[in-house]
Amino acid sequence: MSAINPHVRFTYEDYRSLPESMDKRYELLDGELLMVPAPSVLHQRISRNLEYRLVQFVREGRLGQVFHAPIDVVLGAGEAREVVQPDIVYLSREREHFIHDEEIRGAPDLVVEILSPATAERDKGYKMRLYARYGVREYWIIDPKARTVEVYMPDREGFRLLQAYGPGATIDSPLLPALRLPVDELFRKD
Repeated sequence: MSAINPHVRFTYEDYRSLPESMDKRYELLDGELLMVPAPSVLHQRISRNLEYRLVQFVREGRLGQVFHAPIDVVLGAGEAREVVQPDIVYLSREREHFIHDEEIRGAPDLVVEILSPATAERDKGYKMRLYARYGVREYWIIDPKARTVEVYMPDREGFRLLQAYGPGATIDSPLLPALRLPVDELFRKD
């Protein structure tokens, strides 16, 4: 069913008034309220494995903080505010002031999205442009089916693909240069 009046936009206040739910996740993108389906077991496994490694690395170096979905990341201000729930975010010590009790208000340094059939187009399109617009310094897209990790860096046009890593490769992060992360570790089942 299409919208009867597509000019009626949801606001940040509408988003904040949604009832809290453990099984429903929402994002507010370009005035549209979108429900994000629960992630698959494979998605959860990848997220857990990556978060575990990132948290260890960031804590050891006292580099900042790592969070995982569901966590609201608010980008923009006023009527232009948009709310996303990336799979994993890292905020350096310089950006820790964006962290508030109820949400993150501003662009994380690193955003990681793990593709799913329901979100792949949005993660590679609108959200990628949104992250670039608001100053995300590095963007990773993990494709569970292809078992790949794409690392993007900002440029004048948005983001450019820096490197795609597949099975057997080790991810190098310009943002976190001492981090050495084997792709195969992300897909471990234990």
